[in-house]
Amino acid sequence: MSIPPSDAFDSITAGELSARYDKFVTDLLGGIAYGELSAFERLSSDARYSPTLNDRAVLGRMAVTEFGHFEAVCARLLEMGMDPELAMLPFQRMVDAFHERTRPADWHESLMKAYVVDAITEDFYAAIAEHLDADTRGVIAAVRTSEEQTALLADRLKTMLAEDPRLSSRLALWGRRLVGEALTQAQRIGAKHSFLVGLTPDGTQKDAETEVAAILTSLTRGHSRRMSKLGLTA
Repeated sequence: MSIPPSDAFDSITAGELSARYDKFVTDLLGGIAYGELSAFERLSSDARYSPTLNDRAVLGRMAVTEFGHFEAVCARLLEMGMDPELAMLPFQRMVDAFHERTRPADWHESLMKAYVVDAITEDFYAAIAEHLDADTRGVIAAVRTSEEQTALLADRLKTMLAEDPRLSSRLALWGRRLVGEALTQAQRIGAKHSFLVGLTPDGTQKDAETEVAAILTSLTRGHSRRMSKLGLTA
């Protein structure tokens, strides 16, 4: 495992640093892997309720892409000598509970959830990845949702809003609920697992919490920009 160099690491042994970093990366990839698997399941299920066959095909393709991302992250874990299932298990209950709390009521809310939650989750992991080795950063970058897919979701949502302006207030409210739940989820995962320590392995818990707070602020700004593209208030 390649560990980013830092003179501040002198306060702990190389072995301790390596073990801490490996645990951090394993946790991070385990969380991403289970998130991708859950996204595949969610999109596959939501596709059944698509109003048109074209919409069903669109979500179906997105689901296939998410499963490909899942396999890529699992492959990286295997390269590290880790068991993907064991890496994912600590996240299963928290992620499942999140999706239960944010279960969409209809097709419109399903698309909004895909647009909002997937983007926030990926932005969160990408921000953390900036602190990691090149190989891990590459894997995380490779499994990010493409700009084309994000634009496709945005265009479909804008079309729905234009066809039925009454959806605006409901989807704006739903978007606010989703971002609140997603940010809370990110904080829970960061605190429960080794993400906070991994962000600043040479610093204190307070240093790590400050870093996470900055990340969450950035996530909120990103969400506001995406909602503005839909003509909705974040």
